[in-house]
Amino acid sequence: MTSPELITLDINPKRGPRIYGLLNRSPKSRVAALIVHPTSNFFSHYLIKELPKRGINFLAINTRYLNNDAHLLFERVIEDVGAGVKFLRNEGFETIILLGNSGGASTVALYQAESEELTITKTPAGDQVWLTAEHLPPADGIALFGAHPGRALLLSRWIDASVTDENDPFSKNSELDIFNAINGPPFNASFVSKYRKAQIDRINFITNQTKKRIEILKKRSTVVNDEPFLVFRTCADPRFLDLTLDPNDRETGMVWGDPYQLNYGARDAARFTTLKSWMSQWSLSSNANGPKCLLRTSVPIINFEFTADTNALPSDIRMWSEAAGKREEFHQIIGGTHFLINQQSKRAELGELISDWAKKI
Repeated sequence: MTSPELITLDINPKRGPRIYGLLNRSPKSRVAALIVHPTSNFFSHYLIKELPKRGINFLAINTRYLNNDAHLLFERVIEDVGAGVKFLRNEGFETIILLGNSGGASTVALYQAESEELTITKTPAGDQVWLTAEHLPPADGIALFGAHPGRALLLSRWIDASVTDENDPFSKNSELDIFNAINGPPFNASFVSKYRKAQIDRINFITNQTKKRIEILKKRSTVVNDEPFLVFRTCADPRFLDLTLDPNDRETGMVWGDPYQLNYGARDAARFTTLKSWMSQWSLSSNANGPKCLLRTSVPIINFEFTADTNALPSDIRMWSEAAGKREEFHQIIGGTHFLINQQSKRAELGELISDWAKKI
């Protein structure tokens, strides 16, 4: 195993952008794994050492939206993924697997689906997309671990259904407030049903307002075609507080801290966004519905459930399994948390299973 190499990838030299990757080689191996997340930096991902020492070359790439999802478009993200796959092909690697960890899962599923059959011609906001088969060479397999089904689906489970005024971060319907002890936990089936419906209603309300605003901008200006806005209170999934819902081995709360503080705080999913990014990333019109995308692919799948995960829960894993069908090899990492923090033996177990699978596909 050699020292990691920093590489530069030009997506399209005529119009940019430039992204970066970190390649850790495993000498003499012709198998490579590519890991990517829409916004996170995976250069220090725990598999960057686990896979190369087991004979798998490892490339981590950042997208053009590194640490900033406010104006993210998934239709651009997959161009960045394509640059990474193309680089690996040009390096002579014969087998390339895509690693879908956390939010990277829907990203690689969307990429592989489009690489096998290009269907996207416009963003959900209606803008033209110039994707070509040349920019999206297909990979040979997908590994999913700690995989949530996509940002739009995730938000539809996390967004606070009790908000009554999108301009008032403290507005509240107390009957739908998961932080009101009168409602639970535990939350009864009737409450959960009403809450889930209200979450979808809120998502759709924001989406409809977004569409209206986009149309207003089109009529008012030929220059200004997007603008930012805030989405308050997006960390209120009843499953964070009630372990009887979608049960596994997790603890209450979620991976980034106390749900109440995150929900009312300045930093959480979709807090800062633009009109067009909302449509591409957070609305239910998003192209990045992971399981639906996976259903459109034909490559082998290995899928892992981390049984103590607070973010990717059993129902999420089942969605992936159902989409993969007979192509799936399934494993549980018993006691594994979302990021496998301080769980070196479980990281090694994951690395071993992925490596063994990648070498035989």
